[in-house]
Formats: sequence, structure tokens, C-alpha cells
Amino acid sequence: MMSSNSRSSTGPMLRRSRRLSERKPGASLSLNGPNNTSHSKGVYHDKDRPYTLRRKASSLSQGNENIITTSSKVKRSRWASSDVQNVHGISSENNFLQHQVPDEILIKVFSYLLERDLCNVACVCKRFNTLANDLSLWKRLYQSVYEMTLPLLRPAPTKFKFVQPDKVESPNIWKESFKTLYNAIHVKPGYAAYVYANHKLFEGREIQYYDTIEEALSSVESCVYPLILLHEGVYSGEWLYIDSPVCILGAAPGDITDSVIVENSKESTFLFMEGCEDAYLGYISIRFNPENNQNQQHHKHSCIEIGSNCLPTIDSCNIRSKSQVGAAVSVSGRKSAPTIKNCVISDCENVGLYINDHAEGNYLDNEISSNALAGIWVKNYAKPIIRRCHIHHGRDVGIFTFDNGMGYFDRCDIHHNRIAGFEVKAGANPSVVNCEIHHGQTGGIYVHENGRGEFIENQIHSNTFAGVWVTSNSDPTIRANEIYNGHQGGVYIFGEGRGLVENNDIHSNALAGIQIRTNSNPIIRGNRIHDGQHGGIYVHEKGKGLIIENEVYSNTLAGVWVTTGSCPELRRNRIHSGKQVGVYFYDNGHGTLEENDIFNHMYSGVQIRTGSNPIIRRNKIWGGQNGGILVYNGGLGVLEYNEIFDNAMAGVWIKTDSNPYLKHNKIHDGRDGGICIFNGGRGVLEENEIFRNTQAGVLISSQSHPKLKRNKIFDGLAAGIEITNNATATLEGNQVFNNKFAGICLATGVSPDMKDNKVYGNKNAIEKAVKYGRCLYKISSYTSYPMHDFYRCKTCNTTDRNAICVNCIRRCHAGHVVEFVTHDRFFCDCGAGTLSHQCQLAGEPTKDTDTLYDSAAPIESHTLMVN
Repeated sequence: MMSSNSRSSTGPMLRRSRRLSERKPGASLSLNGPNNTSHSKGVYHDKDRPYTLRRKASSLSQGNENIITTSSKVKRSRWASSDVQNVHGISSENNFLQHQVPDEILIKVFSYLLERDLCNVACVCKRFNTLANDLSLWKRLYQSVYEMTLPLLRPAPTKFKFVQPDKVESPNIWKESFKTLYNAIHVKPGYAAYVYANHKLFEGREIQYYDTIEEALSSVESCVYPLILLHEGVYSGEWLYIDSPVCILGAAPGDITDSVIVENSKESTFLFMEGCEDAYLGYISIRFNPENNQNQQHHKHSCIEIGSNCLPTIDSCNIRSKSQVGAAVSVSGRKSAPTIKNCVISDCENVGLYINDHAEGNYLDNEISSNALAGIWVKNYAKPIIRRCHIHHGRDVGIFTFDNGMGYFDRCDIHHNRIAGFEVKAGANPSVVNCEIHHGQTGGIYVHENGRGEFIENQIHSNTFAGVWVTSNSDPTIRANEIYNGHQGGVYIFGEGRGLVENNDIHSNALAGIQIRTNSNPIIRGNRIHDGQHGGIYVHEKGKGLIIENEVYSNTLAGVWVTTGSCPELRRNRIHSGKQVGVYFYDNGHGTLEENDIFNHMYSGVQIRTGSNPIIRRNKIWGGQNGGILVYNGGLGVLEYNEIFDNAMAGVWIKTDSNPYLKHNKIHDGRDGGICIFNGGRGVLEENEIFRNTQAGVLISSQSHPKLKRNKIFDGLAAGIEITNNATATLEGNQVFNNKFAGICLATGVSPDMKDNKVYGNKNAIEKAVKYGRCLYKISSYTSYPMHDFYRCKTCNTTDRNAICVNCIRRCHAGHVVEFVTHDRFFCDCGAGTLSHQCQLAGEPTKDTDTLYDSAAPIESHTLMVN
């Protein structure tokens, strides 16, 4: 590795190293024994020590592996033998020190020993071995040398792990950690001079100390996986170019990163260059604070800059840049693949993490927050893997993939960013999996300008605007997500957007679950869209789309709206249990509605109005509280091969100048009529089967004029066809049979065009009731309106609104002044008990509660268009 020009053979740093090597013994101390002849900076030579001490040290010259060990792996030294005892004049029977001194006193004595002497003491006897391995002794040694609160293990050359002492299976984790770090180089400003001045205190210890990181880097250039420990302090202005597999680790008590700070103001604080494949940088605060010089703009420098062919590990660092033109962490170039984990990148004045130009790498468990621009920016075919990162409270977008940027984003928590949580633009194609994207101040995911991407199994919720925006020819895959509690819509596709929206759970949004507009043409497949405060799917302003196999239910307004020139295809959906309409075509809404199940809505299953002209084909429409299909206010449409049944009111309503075409439908088992046409309604009804309805199979009323051709109308509980109230019709080739009241009933003044109709086998219950003198109310109650002669009684002062059947006139109002009003549809008010005169032919009075209502017009979405 190099540290700019200062690392040349004549640079000031090497000159300083030479000066240090010329110091007197004591700058740092050796544990490698008396045979060590190294002349590197501050190496202490112990040739002047007393013979006995040199002999003790020489027994440990095997290296660090033989230094810190238990007595089972080291022969008992002669210093601990009886011969040595005799040399010192200590008799075995008076071995007071080994056998009679209390443990507490011995541990207190041992606490003054350094690590080498403590290991030697452990070789004296079994008791000393036990006491010399006391956890408190090694904890004190570890924390005094390395200054770290917890033990640190090094399971691999570039892997470090802090552990809780009480949660590891180790006889002495403090001793093990001490041994792990023993060969480290220490950077501790001013401490080398202290060691030199007090060298007798450190006899037997081989630890090298330097004042600067540059000096430490130069000292390990030829080492294999060297470890440099940075002690507490602020290291400023060093040019740190890493081009070898060196490990640099902060070392301080408590929160290490708060105590060890490396900063620069002119160049990138750390620059990783080719050759640093296994370098490690951890537990450090890294700052780039450019000088405030308005006359000279600094270049795009960073806290950490990683170039091509670099694979370093950045672990547990706090990273902050005040540069307005450079990212805090910049990763760029082919085969640039760092591992950045457990870092905090926050409060930067530009981008937090910038990954560019085919770079890769793993980015794990980082917190990226409160940055001025994107928290993460991925560009130009970069392909990072980003897992479990926390990206929040950014002053711009959370994650921005741009200009063919890619990447894999897994289990990230992305929230409270000022713009979208995740933005995809200009050919970018990321994969976003199992993330939580929420509380964005605009939206959750924003895909635009030919963006792509896969968004799979994410939680997208509580965003200010839509959970997902797709626009401007973008084509993402939105699959198996939960999209909910949006302050506006769930998924918003506009401006010629496309995409696959599949198998999502979209619910509880303030506006439409999915909105499609302005020539957009997505595929909406297999989603559950429900419990919205507005509608389910809203297609408008020439929107298109293939909407297939979704379940749309329990929305406050329409399940699906189609309006303003839109033309989607809806196939094999289940649209049900809505609080208004199932599918609502209005204001020139078109499209195809095919093979859907539409049921159990508070209003109609389908409504068509104001110039809309959809194709309604092979659907099952049932359980509507306001009918099956309602066509009104100039609505059109082709309705064919549908099954329309079990609706509370008419199977099909046609009114107010509407003109649909109905063919090959089955309309049956309605709790009201089959088809009701009134208020100027028209339409062509051809080859339909209309049967088993509670009221008329086809009711034509109030200036309407439809055409009925070759229909079968049968088994009704009232009449087959009724025409009333100045309406007319063309009836041609129809079969009307086996209906309860009659086949074809025409009110006074009605004269339809009739040709080749077959009316047969009807039960004629009205005619029979009249014949046998029964009140017509007995066979109709107030739910049916049999067509017969309508009378009123002047004596009883009834009005034109009170109809009296002919048998009640004869029996109940015999001798009264009566008059014929009309031949039309009515139930008998006399039999119903609504007159003051008691009916002699009927039973208890009954209240008329029949009503008819139209669907409320849906409220248009106000989801914001984002350019």
C-alpha cells in the first residue's frame, strides 16, 4: 500500500521511520526473545537484561503461539523447578509462596505482571496455572493494551467479531482475544515516546506503536494480512491509499466509532486501489470535510473511494461527508466488489452510497439516513447486492437506480424519504425483494422514463401519494406485494406506462387500488384489491390494460370504473361485495368485460351510461341489490352470453335513451323483473332466455321502444311481456310460455309491432282470479303488478293513485259510484288495506314499500400526476 508521494524511498515518512530505528532501546518492546535482531522502529533489544531474565525470555522465543498458552502445552521451566528453588535458597518444606499464600493475594501480585510473565508463572505449578488464568487478570491486560470493552475474535484474516464474554464457550475468552490481537500494529499518537521513556515498565512486551496511520501502513508493507489498531483520537490530513490486504480497526473503550475519527479536507479520506482485495476497515468514524474555499471548488472526493478490482471489507464505520459534489462512499469500475456492512452513512450533503460503472459488491445491514440526495444511487450497469439496509429520512429519494443501473435489494427498510422510497429511471432494472417501503412523503416506488425492475413480496404502505407509480413507457414487474394504507392510491399507472402487476394484496388505500390512465396498458393479474376507501380499479383518460383473474371486493365505491375513452379488457375476475357498483362504465368508457363473476353489490353489478359502449360477454352477474346490469343516460354496449340471476331488482335495466344490444343471455331467477325498459329506453333484445323471474320477464314502459327478436320468455311468476305507459315495441319471433299471470300484456293505448310471436301455455292467473271473484292482491301482494282493469271509487273518494281491482269493485264497493281508469299494471289497494274501506276479499293491510334508485356517481381520483 502507498500513502501518496510521501511514501517514496526518500519521503518524509520513511525518513521518520529511519529516525525511529536509530532511537535507543525502549520505544517499543519485543516478545520474540533475545534472538530478535530487528532494527525496525522502536524495537527493544534485551541483551543488557540480567542473565536469568534473558534465559526466561529465550524459553519463549518460539513465537506468539508458544507465548500465551496453558501449562499443559509448555514444559515446566527450570525457573519453576526444585533446582531453581535451591539456587535461590528456598527449601521444599518451606515453599510458602506456592502453597500457603491466599489466592486473593497471589492474584493481586499477578495483576502487576505483563502477559509474558503471567504465562511463565502459569508454568510453575497447577495452582499457579489456575490463578494465572483468572478471567479478571486477562480482562485487565486486554483492556489496558487494546482499550476495547469487549473481547474481539478473528475467525478469518479479514473477519472480526466482538463477543459477549458470558455467551461464548471458551475457558478464557479474554486471553484468547489477547492472543488473537497480539501481533497488531498500534497507532496511538504520543504513546511511542511514552514507551521509550518508560521502557523498563514494558520489558518482555513486543508491541509496536506509531503516531500516524501512514507510518503504520509503511511498516507493514511486506506483511501478510497485517492488523493496524487505531486508538482513540482524531486523525486528520493523512493521505491513505490502500493497495494491499491490510486490516485497520478502531480500538477504544465503549462505542469505538465515536472515539476513533479519521478525516480529510482535500482528498478522499480512504482510497482503495488495486491490490487491496482482502483489506479490512472497521469500527472507525470516517469524515470528509472540504475546506470552505469559495474561490476554488474541490473535486468529487469521498470519505471512501473504491476503484476497479477492489474487494475490501468496510465494517461498522460511521461515514459522513460535507461535500456537495461527491458521494460519501463511491464504488466504481469493473470488479469493484466491496463488502460494506453494519455502517452508518448519514447527514451527508450529497449522495450517501454511489455505485457506478459495472461495480458490484455486498452491502449488508447498513443504516443510511438524512442525506441531501439519494441514500443509495446505482448507475450504469452496476449490480450491487443490498440486504437488510435501513434507508430513511432522506432529503431526496431513498434509493435511486438510473441509467441502466441494476442490483438486488433484499429485506431493506425504506421510509420517511422526502421523495419516493425507491426510484427507477432510464432503463434501470433492479430487483427489490422482501423490502418494506413506507411513509414516503410523496410515494413508495416511482418507475419512469423507460424504467423496469422487479418488485417482489414487499410491504408498501402509508405513503403520502400512490404506493407505486409507473409512467412514461416504463415496464416493471410488481408481484406478490402488499400495498396498503396509502394516503392516495395503491398502484398508479399513467403516461403510457406498462408493467405486470400480479398477485399483489392491495387494500385499505384512500383512492383507487389500481389507477390506469393516459394510454397506459399494463397487465393486472391475480391481485386482491379490496377494502379501499374509494374504488378498486379506475381506468380513465384513454387507459387500457389487460385486467385478468383478480379478486376485487369490499370497496367503498365501484369495484372497477372505466371512463373517458378508456378501453381495458377485464377477463375472469371476481368482482364482488362492493358498497356501490361492481363495474361502472361512464362518460364514453369502453372495453371488454368477459368471463367475470360479478356479485353481491349494494348497487348494480354493472352500470353503463353517457355514451359508454363496452362488450359484456360470458359473465355471471348475480346478487346485485339494485339489479344486474343498469344501462342509462345514453348508455350503449353489447351484452351477450351472460348469466344474470338472483338480483334483488331487474336483471337488466335500460332507461333514459340508452340503446344496448342484448343477445344470447340467460336472465333468470330475479327477485324482480327480468328486463325493465323505461324512460325512453331502447335496445335490441335478441335470442335471450328470460325465465323464472318474480315479475315480468320483460317490462317496457314510459315512451320506450325496444326491439325483441327470437327471445324465449317463460316460467315467470308474473307476465311474460308487459308494455305500459305510452311505450311501444317491436316484438318478432319471440316465444312466451308458461308464465303465471299471462303471456303478453298490453296497457291501454299501447300498440306494439308484433310478428310471428308464439304465446302459449301461460297460466293466466289474473284471468282466473277475476273469473272466480278473488281480489288480485291475493295473487300478487304488493310485490307484483298484474295488468288488468284499474278502477277508482268516487264514493270512497279514492284518487288515481289508488287502484281497485274489478272484483273489489263488485264486492267491496257494490252500490258505490265507481269509474274505469285504465287497463294497466297495478296491485289492488283495496285488498292491500291502504283504503279506509275494509276489503271483504283480502286479509291484513300491507304497506307499499317498493322503491327504485340509481347508483351514485363515483368520485374521481385526485392522485397527483408526477412529471
